[in-house]
Formats: sequence, structure tokens, C-alpha cells
Amino acid sequence: MVLDNKNIEKLLEKYDNGETSLQEEQELRAYFSQDKVAPHLESYRAMFQYFTNTKQETFTKDVPLHPDSYREKKRSYIYQWISVAAVIVIMFGIFTQFNGDQPKSFDELTEEQQLAYNQTKEAFNLLSSKFSEGQSNVSVLGVVGTQFEKGAEKIEYVSEFSKATNKILNKPVKSDKKK
Repeated sequence: MVLDNKNIEKLLEKYDNGETSLQEEQELRAYFSQDKVAPHLESYRAMFQYFTNTKQETFTKDVPLHPDSYREKKRSYIYQWISVAAVIVIMFGIFTQFNGDQPKSFDELTEEQQLAYNQTKEAFNLLSSKFSEGQSNVSVLGVVGTQFEKGAEKIEYVSEFSKATNKILNKPVKSDKKK
């Protein structure tokens, strides 16, 4: 299709307003790829040739996407040192906490500290005895559960015996399932 200058100018106006279809843009590219272009539209020719040329370009440089890239190595290296520093700070805190001027024996404690120690010890003893009682109650439940399972097995034997007896005596067998 051969376009005249009036139609090209209308298409260029639509193109500038962003209102052209893909087919109309293709017509513009075809027109500006010709050797004969109207002199007053020569500036558009360079633009459409640029678009055509850049469409054919490809990027050939390698883009590092794996974790061995420099930035990733640097980041992981920094995090390693931060974690080492955090461990050092924690160890220093623990060392200074336990190596301060603290009493070494019960007699060196103040009366208030001895009272707190004794109350804490009594609370732990009470807690321990309650746990022991609970453990013995749980073991009793285990024994009861075992006995219950044995009883259920014996009931099943009685049920099987009853079915066999009914077959021998030609009595109708009662179904366990409700209808």
C-alpha cells in the first residue's frame, strides 16, 4: 500500500499522540525505510531507523546470577564477621557475669540472699515431688490401659465362642451393627 504525504502526516500525528495501532506503526516504519521520503519528514526517518536498528541489537555481556558474584561474596563475608563478633560479645558478657565479685560459698551470702536461696530450694523440691506424684499417676493409668486392652481381647473371644455356639445350635446370629 502506497501512502501519500497527507496520510503519513495524519499517521505521524496519531503516532505522536500515542493513538496508532501496530499495523499503522508498521506502515510508518515501511514508509521511512524507503529511499524517497518527503523532505519535511526527514527528521522522522532517523527516528524510525533508530527503532529498527535497536530492535535487532542483542546484549552479549554475561550477567553473573550465581552466588559466587563479588557482591554476594562480600555480603556473606560481612555476615560471617558480624556473627563472630556477636559470639565474642556474648562470651565476654558471660565471662564477666560469672567472674565478678560474687560469693563463693553459702556462708558468704547475705542473710537476705540465704533466705531467697532456701525459699527457691523449697519451691524446687515441692515442684519435684509433684512431678513424681504425677509420674506415678501416669504409670497407674498405663497399667489400667493395659488391663482394659486385655479385657477387650477376652470379650472378643467370648463373642467368637457365642457365634460358633449359635451356628452349632442353628440359632440366628445377632448382628453387632445397628440397622
